[in-house]
Amino acid sequence: MNPRGAPGGWAGTPVRRRLTLALVLGLAPVLIVGALQSYIASNREARQSQSELAAAAERSAATARARIEAAEILLQTLAPGSVGFQCAARLAEIKNRIPGYDNLIRFDPEGRVACSAAGAPADPDRAQRPWFAALASGQPIAVTSQGGVQYADRPSILASVRAVDAQGRFDGVLTAVLDLDSLRPETLDRSLPNRSQVAITDSTGRILSATGVNTYPSDLSAHLTRTGSQMWFETDRKGVQRVFSSAPLVGQEVYVVLSAPSQNVVSWAVFNPVSAILLPALAFLLPLLTVGIVADRGVVRWIVYLRRISAIYARGRYSVRPVQAETAPPEIRQLADSMDLMARTIAARDATLRQSLVEKEDLLREIHHRVKNNLQVISSLLNLQERSLGESAARAAMSDTRQRISALALIYRALYQGPNLRRVELRDFLDELIAQTVLAESVRGAPIRTELDIEALEVDPDRLAPLALFAVEAITNAKKHGLDKCGGVLSVAFHVRGETAELVISDTGVPGASAAMVGEGVGRTLMTSFARQLRGEAQFAANEGGGLTARLIFPTPQAGDA
Repeated sequence: MNPRGAPGGWAGTPVRRRLTLALVLGLAPVLIVGALQSYIASNREARQSQSELAAAAERSAATARARIEAAEILLQTLAPGSVGFQCAARLAEIKNRIPGYDNLIRFDPEGRVACSAAGAPADPDRAQRPWFAALASGQPIAVTSQGGVQYADRPSILASVRAVDAQGRFDGVLTAVLDLDSLRPETLDRSLPNRSQVAITDSTGRILSATGVNTYPSDLSAHLTRTGSQMWFETDRKGVQRVFSSAPLVGQEVYVVLSAPSQNVVSWAVFNPVSAILLPALAFLLPLLTVGIVADRGVVRWIVYLRRISAIYARGRYSVRPVQAETAPPEIRQLADSMDLMARTIAARDATLRQSLVEKEDLLREIHHRVKNNLQVISSLLNLQERSLGESAARAAMSDTRQRISALALIYRALYQGPNLRRVELRDFLDELIAQTVLAESVRGAPIRTELDIEALEVDPDRLAPLALFAVEAITNAKKHGLDKCGGVLSVAFHVRGETAELVISDTGVPGASAAMVGEGVGRTLMTSFARQLRGEAQFAANEGGGLTARLIFPTPQAGDA
């Protein structure tokens, strides 16, 4: 939440936030360059991975074909002598010595088993099988994954050669059962991409052997071709995008299919977090953090410190010095010295102003004192003049004038004796004014009793003068027309009611007699004039038991009013 009067928007943005934004904008190119480099490296590695995958498929197929060709050579070597009493023993010895062979079988021209290294399944239709018929018709070699019956417990292929007698006639077939796992390349091969999977399939796309079946799609037949290796992108059975490469092993019968993760920017970043994410992030965050700490320790904290010093100066404590800024950078130290100089200058000027104000207050008190003395001199002169007059009307007029002057003198005495030369506490002032006015003449009859109900309020001299003179006129009128004759009660009340204030002066008058109203004479004229000076109004009403109530209603003086 901004302090009152603080600007909004960019102008109200703190220095720390501005520095952070500037650093982010300045270091953004580093992050962008890092992202571009990661993207380029990802594409380059993806292309390299695809090339390696295709080459690996070709190498795997070539290796498997070499194994099959080696089996064919072995079979051609064994074919002429693979008959007789020791046939099964010889084939079993060869199978045990050379890994990768599940079985070696010799068939006669009708497809019956002549001998085998590990037994052979019965197949009445073997002579009619395509691979056997091809060999019988003169084809020297046949390799197939569809032997018609299951020749081994694990997925395998049959590599067969034609056998002939001394006259060159067809004399049967010698078959080697090759385990497909022995033809499948190892996934630990360094030439394969990371997390690659290997599978061997038939021409229909059916997976015969695989390291991870779920990493292949359900249908591979559309991508198997004898023309060479093929590469394509497709989702596996888990819905993960992968890249595949296939190559034929044995004609159109068996294929090797490699599967590897499809390389993109995200996956490359996951598998290469240091170069893809960590290094660009560090290149961005470390300068940001370093400069942020330096800015905070070297600039922001000193600004906060100087702001606290300024707040202390704002409370008028100019004696505090920014001593901690002596270890600050030169610019901050110069600013602190300027603030210290400013504070000492203000303190000196403030002392001068206070001294001048004290002298002016002393002079003003002296002026008020002298004005009060002069008014008392005038009141004394009027008193002397009153004694020399013989007519009662003239003496009464002179007495009224003297009381008005005494009221003004009381105002100036209250000003120079009070703590404030500009305002007077109304309750104390009216208490003294009422006592002075009531006791100004001796009471002929019973004494006058006063009842006061006055709220506290500070009033400036400009309003106090008409208010005091109104009270003097009202009290004087009450004394003349009732209180001086038989005594009674004089009630004075002052209340503040929100935006208006009310002064009420009432007397009991002469019991049983009609109240003497303020007529059109000098008293009523003066009281109405005093009410106008206060921007109020004067009201007069007779009391039921006798006497008169004078009411002055005017706007309540505020503390800030002149």
